[in-house]
Amino acid sequence: MPRTLLAAAILLLLAHAPAQTTSAQAARGYTTSHRADLLQRFSDFLSIPNVAADPDGLRENANFLLAQLRQRNIDAQFLTLAMPNVPAVVYGRIDTPGAQHTIVFYAHYDGQPVTPSEWDIPTPFTPTLRTVDGEQRIYARSAGDDKAAIFAQLTALDALRAANIPLHANIRFVWEGEEEAGSPHLEQILQANTGLVHGDVWLICDGPIDQSGRQTVVFGARGDTHLAITVYGPHRGLHSGHYGNWAPNPAMMLAQLLAGMKDENGHVLIPHFYDGIAPLSPAEKAALARAPVNDPMLMQSFWLGRTDNAPRHLLSLLNEPSLNINGLSSGQTGAHAANVIPPTATADLDLRLVVGIDWRHQQQRVIDYIRSRGYFIVDTEPTQQILTSHPRVALVVRDQASYNAVRTPMDLPIAQEVIAAVESARGEVVLLPTMGGSVPLGAMERAANTRTITVPIANYDDNQHAANENLRLQNLWDGTETMAALLTLQ
Repeated sequence: MPRTLLAAAILLLLAHAPAQTTSAQAARGYTTSHRADLLQRFSDFLSIPNVAADPDGLRENANFLLAQLRQRNIDAQFLTLAMPNVPAVVYGRIDTPGAQHTIVFYAHYDGQPVTPSEWDIPTPFTPTLRTVDGEQRIYARSAGDDKAAIFAQLTALDALRAANIPLHANIRFVWEGEEEAGSPHLEQILQANTGLVHGDVWLICDGPIDQSGRQTVVFGARGDTHLAITVYGPHRGLHSGHYGNWAPNPAMMLAQLLAGMKDENGHVLIPHFYDGIAPLSPAEKAALARAPVNDPMLMQSFWLGRTDNAPRHLLSLLNEPSLNINGLSSGQTGAHAANVIPPTATADLDLRLVVGIDWRHQQQRVIDYIRSRGYFIVDTEPTQQILTSHPRVALVVRDQASYNAVRTPMDLPIAQEVIAAVESARGEVVLLPTMGGSVPLGAMERAANTRTITVPIANYDDNQHAANENLRLQNLWDGTETMAALLTLQ
């Protein structure tokens, strides 16, 4: 056959050859054809209690996940410390012959505490399907944070194997059991197993996607630290008629102390609170400029008539440190209210950090401010002598399970590969320098000698950390496609 005719025949065959199935297409086909079974299996996973106060439940979750890996013929084990009641890290390993990269998938299987009376379903661990705005959601603790990511990773692997799509990189799974408690032992566990957990990149599969509904890739997370502040009045509750206007009221004292920490527009007034912020790179500034501004929609969704630091928008403010009051307690309210001056008042402060600010320094800035307001600072319960020797006393308890912010440069080659893989599955994605929530990225990077990139899959309105936590099911199916694309990274 003449060469020209041979070439034409080859081109004709190629033109009519079936297109190669992509990893995302394989995942879509798999989740579509196995939907009922997948929902049942996801529900079984969500049914296992997973709060820190229930170590037996955490152990059951870990055993469940170890079995899931081994059922798929994945080399799996627990990474532990010789300490009581430290939840195991569930570890899975897939070695690929000739692989040039090792990709580590991180997620956590523990969840926030629950108050069953606040939930609209029988129990927080009774997964319940509901239709919201025409779309199905599943309600249960950890439905969005963070069991969905683990389930999507396992399902994506099943889909790839069913479609005979090979892996190109070595794959590691690291699923933690105490992220919601601040990951106090994660770095120790990883350091004891450096050879097992090292990778070219850790993909942090935690958190919500952009509020616009577009898939998000995030290159950092804010750090986190906490302070508990207690101020003191009389040693016991005093009749508010007999002693009001005379005995100092600690609830009022604490309110005045806290009010001085921020102005009415939400700007923190504590001296040096914003000192040291590492500036964003040109690439990071450009990504923020391209990202959708969802503030008007969010204000409607959350019933807000104003926002702090307006007119600046949410994504810009996530790149600055914040000071939040998690809760206040003093005396009683409602039917239990009594006409007394309470003995104490306590506030829990949540400080979110950005790159360039150390958590110890930020704690100290708050403590220095409290001292500047005339308070004598103690770190243990004050004695009668201390209370009677000082006009104002504050017990300040520093949270030692704290960590700093981390940010990975967007222009690293591995970062560009991750972006391309996610785009192949989900189309145009939102790129963000920093996630508002906190994950112990520094511990991971130090112990595993790696870089971290966050690829979340949950819906933004999943009631994360609150009652009626839920997952929009389409996010689970879309997330499975995203995980499949990442599992087949070169």
